[in-house]
Amino acid sequence: MEEDAGERSSFVVGFIENRAKEVGVAAFDLRSASLHLSQYIETSSSYQNTKTLLQFYEPMVIIVSPNKLAADGMVGVSQLADRVCSSTKKVIMARGCFDDTRGAVLVKGLAAKEPSALGLDSYYKQYYLCLAAAAATIKWIEAEKGVIITNHSLLVTFNGSFDHMNIDSTSVQNLEIIEPMHSSLLGTNNKKRSLFHMLKTTRTIGGTRLLRANLLQPLKDIETINTRLDCLDELMSNEQLFFGLSQALRKFPKETDRVLCHFCFKPKRVTNEVLASDNGRRSQIMISSIILLKTALDALPLLSKVLKEAKSCLLGNVYKTICENEKYTSIRKRIGEVIDEDVLHTRVPFVARTQQCFAVKAGADGLLDMARRSFCDTSEAIHSLANKYRQDFKLPNLKIPFNNRQGFYFSIPQKDIQGKLPSKFIQVVKHGNNVHCSSLELASLNVRNKSAAKECWLRTALCLEALMDAIREDVSVLTVLAEVLCLLDMMVNSFAHTISTKPVDRYTRARFTCDGPLAIDSGRHPILESIHNDFIPNGIFLSEASNMAIVMGPNMSGKSTYLQQVCLMIILAQIGCYIPARFATLRVVDRIFTRMGTMDSLESNSSTFMTEMKETAFIMQNMSHRSLIVMDELGRATSSSDGFAIAWSCCEHLLALKAYSIFATHMENLSALSTMYPNVKTLHFDVDVRNNRMDFKFQLKDGSRHVPHYGLVLAGVAGLPSSVVETAKRITSRITEKEMKRMEVNCRQYEDVQLIYRVAQRLMCLKYSDQDEDSLREALQNLKESYIGGRL
Repeated sequence: MEEDAGERSSFVVGFIENRAKEVGVAAFDLRSASLHLSQYIETSSSYQNTKTLLQFYEPMVIIVSPNKLAADGMVGVSQLADRVCSSTKKVIMARGCFDDTRGAVLVKGLAAKEPSALGLDSYYKQYYLCLAAAAATIKWIEAEKGVIITNHSLLVTFNGSFDHMNIDSTSVQNLEIIEPMHSSLLGTNNKKRSLFHMLKTTRTIGGTRLLRANLLQPLKDIETINTRLDCLDELMSNEQLFFGLSQALRKFPKETDRVLCHFCFKPKRVTNEVLASDNGRRSQIMISSIILLKTALDALPLLSKVLKEAKSCLLGNVYKTICENEKYTSIRKRIGEVIDEDVLHTRVPFVARTQQCFAVKAGADGLLDMARRSFCDTSEAIHSLANKYRQDFKLPNLKIPFNNRQGFYFSIPQKDIQGKLPSKFIQVVKHGNNVHCSSLELASLNVRNKSAAKECWLRTALCLEALMDAIREDVSVLTVLAEVLCLLDMMVNSFAHTISTKPVDRYTRARFTCDGPLAIDSGRHPILESIHNDFIPNGIFLSEASNMAIVMGPNMSGKSTYLQQVCLMIILAQIGCYIPARFATLRVVDRIFTRMGTMDSLESNSSTFMTEMKETAFIMQNMSHRSLIVMDELGRATSSSDGFAIAWSCCEHLLALKAYSIFATHMENLSALSTMYPNVKTLHFDVDVRNNRMDFKFQLKDGSRHVPHYGLVLAGVAGLPSSVVETAKRITSRITEKEMKRMEVNCRQYEDVQLIYRVAQRLMCLKYSDQDEDSLREALQNLKESYIGGRL
């Protein structure tokens, strides 16, 4: 239906909100014929959850109810759409169109799955808002596009956004998941890429969209993640399977997922509107869809041959679901009865037009055969005219290219033109080293050729109506085929291809637990490691007994890169891909929150500090015990005392939860937290200061380390007067001396508690280890002796 959308969004999204700030969302994808329903309570006054969904869907149309009919506090979503998606078409529909009862009936009738499988009967009351949004969205699509949606053709998902890891829009930007914050890297000629760009080696548009969706909403189900990882294990260990699948997927057209929607939508009153102005285009799209479907079904035997010996669960299920399903053979047989066997999908414009005109077998329709003769005669006349012009005007290199907008036109190399072109040539345009032009004779033949092609399309469409209706009866299997091809494209051409281009053993499979630690050994930044060959690896270890890491170090020592690195590795692991590390075991993360960067927000009239506080408040209100919270330099945008107080109190609040937190700061006073709270550990990035110069090692080490006066060193390098720098050194020495004395007191006061927590941490690590019974007994005995001897 959205035939020229390319990689642009094809989502129509309906929103509705009630007095309790509960939001219902219905997102209809015109390209893949799928409906995604979500309903949630908006906990943030800035509508952060809704912003995240808008960024995820990037809608082409937003449907809302009228503001003037809404009660106070119910216009938030509408105002947000105006502010966040100002360039997106906004449609205001009457409140009566948002009918949840009508929405439930529509979803039951249109969903490919049974209502019981969707959970619609059980959750009808819970999902009443998103069902209301669905009613309005479907009503607008059918009216605007002039179609009827085929029964039992839609892929419907409920609450899809929150069955996955949730990454808010601010974190998507901070982590550079989709777009890089800076296009180039300082000191290099390399262009910086996002995680999406790094993995974007998919061959189909549907595979690219699935990759983007997975990066924005990674999986949370351990079984599904491990199923993908098992498939990736087999692909990486079986080269024949990997290359075989790569070759098989090349046989499928790039737009295979798009063909589905043309069978899910049936134009209204086709036979009564044969002469409508846009009917020729509709007929052309329908013919193209059947040709594309035929080409895709012709590629299935090769895919079946490659997958026959596959061992992994995912590839095995694909073989059983697709390759052993007789319905695909039945559809292919029906197509073969009507469509000529020699017709194939092609992207070359004139070849595609010719294939569409000759798609139906000869003799099926007398008027169609007459239109074909007219099309061939005009096409031949155009090429004869080109030969005539070559001889008459001595232009041996004159060519006659074709595109869908202009039809046929002349292309003449400039070097062949002596002086001016003859007056017979019109619409002369310079194009590189060639001149493009036409003539009155060519324009006349173009009109006749286009008219004959349109007549062919209309007659062909009438011949194909019965075939289209037959295919629509089995449209649900086409939905499955489109989903499977997108998934295989992502697994093979993105994940496996990316890993295969890296040195051996640079990427590893992560292990997942429900409540275990977050442990990564020798992890690397997935984007920067491909740019810097000497990237320094660093690890991390967090557990319930040690759930906060305070990362310290001077500016430019690598703190922000490290925080981003940890988050990106977790995202990679939870989409079912290997990660750049030596070893990793992870606890499944349900949400990632980041607080990075400092800048004013002019559109919301917020200073740097106010922006920091709004982002921090959103984190505090929405985090759970399975969240990962990453904060970089909190509180530096206000006074030092207030900033330190806010940073300290935020850390204490996070410590009370089971969530894993990584807090980067250059406030050395925050390291005192580790002397008071046993579940805090302090890390630092190694830096050498020599001759008033800092040598950054980018190596993360345990404990805190006082880098003497690194800020003053930089101030001196910047040209600050030496007397000012010396005075500052004396002041900071006195402050540092007092802090060291206070930390020594804390260490003595909390020493016993720290010892007990270290024992608990070791016990929890042993709980999730894979050691045999004898090794565990030995480890426990060693732990006991270390505790008694005070060596922990």
